[in-house]
Amino acid sequence: MNKLIYLDNAATTRVLPDISAAMSPYSEELFGNPASAYTFSGNINCKVDEARRVIADFIGAGPKEIFFTGGGSESDNWALKGLAFSLRDRGRHIITSKIEHHAVLHTCEFLEKIGYDITYLDVDSNGFISLDRLEKAIRPDTILISIMFANNEIGTIEPVKEIGRIAHEHGVLFHTDAVQAYGHVKIDVNDMNIDLLSVSGHKINGPKGIGFLYIRSGIRIEPLIHGGSQERGLRGGTTNVPGIIGLAKATEIAGAGLADRADYEIGLRDRLIDRIEKEIPYVLLNGDRRQRLPNNVSFCFRFIEGESLLILLDENGICASSGSACTSGSLDPSHVLLAIGRPHEIAHGSLRLTLSDETTKEDIDYTVDSLKKIITRLREMSPLYEDFIRKQEAAS
Repeated sequence: MNKLIYLDNAATTRVLPDISAAMSPYSEELFGNPASAYTFSGNINCKVDEARRVIADFIGAGPKEIFFTGGGSESDNWALKGLAFSLRDRGRHIITSKIEHHAVLHTCEFLEKIGYDITYLDVDSNGFISLDRLEKAIRPDTILISIMFANNEIGTIEPVKEIGRIAHEHGVLFHTDAVQAYGHVKIDVNDMNIDLLSVSGHKINGPKGIGFLYIRSGIRIEPLIHGGSQERGLRGGTTNVPGIIGLAKATEIAGAGLADRADYEIGLRDRLIDRIEKEIPYVLLNGDRRQRLPNNVSFCFRFIEGESLLILLDENGICASSGSACTSGSLDPSHVLLAIGRPHEIAHGSLRLTLSDETTKEDIDYTVDSLKKIITRLREMSPLYEDFIRKQEAAS
């Protein structure tokens, strides 16, 4: 199969040629360590500062509030552990949700083991937290609320601004994992009451291995990685200059075409959703229909296994996912789908398709046509489906 339709952009994205070209000099002729004292490295340090300004401007922050990391997982770990350790004398209670990325959930589990108390908020059938339940969960010893901006599996966009408002009204800091949202929807950290925000470069056509944590000025946080004095003494390790330049270029490109790209992707997203719902029976859309990422489509198909579906899609040249790329090797159903109320047997039949501005209408139609054939084939082999149809016929 020579055809390739890449619909797994939530897992990672292609590095664009312009971004590769922007990075290339900093691996070759401009290879110096920006921490060195000589002029050669000083010029490189100026480029890092310039990149920091580009990224800060994109979210309405100041350059000194941007701290470069190795990616979204590190940023999430740093936000939670760094604040937990810094504020441990003030309180040891953190609020999060049951549908967070594992970088947050596993960090919370670690903190529980060393004496912190974590409240995991339920979500409704579309993946939204309840603002009323959030407010009721706040205690005198609550030090942090960490709720993701948009879910990486079902695409639901949380009411971030309102969450931040509630947090600030109670004197609590607010962190959001914006790895899936950054570069896809507008973010303003001041307007949205965000104190800390995690981002990863490879979700927006930038390189892997680079991200950042926005930390609002005045917030005290303990370092996660100790070493040199990089990132104003808060994150040790030699500066990843090519990665930073690539992330800034990716941010520039994303910002320039944000509205047009979103409109384009929403058109294709809705076409994909509409065709699947109309042409394939016994399907369930995961996540909110409208308040979702422009490029995210997530379904559960009854009476089939998601892994079998992925294998057959791959044979048709279609790259997709059964959920988060970080858990695709697990046989357990998605914790996100279980949290929104999908039964185990239905959650196992999940499919996530995430588009890009390089996706075409022809790609969408080919994918739906392939899905129809594949699902028919899989259901024909399913004793559960056969039994379901027999009962339906008997009832009629």
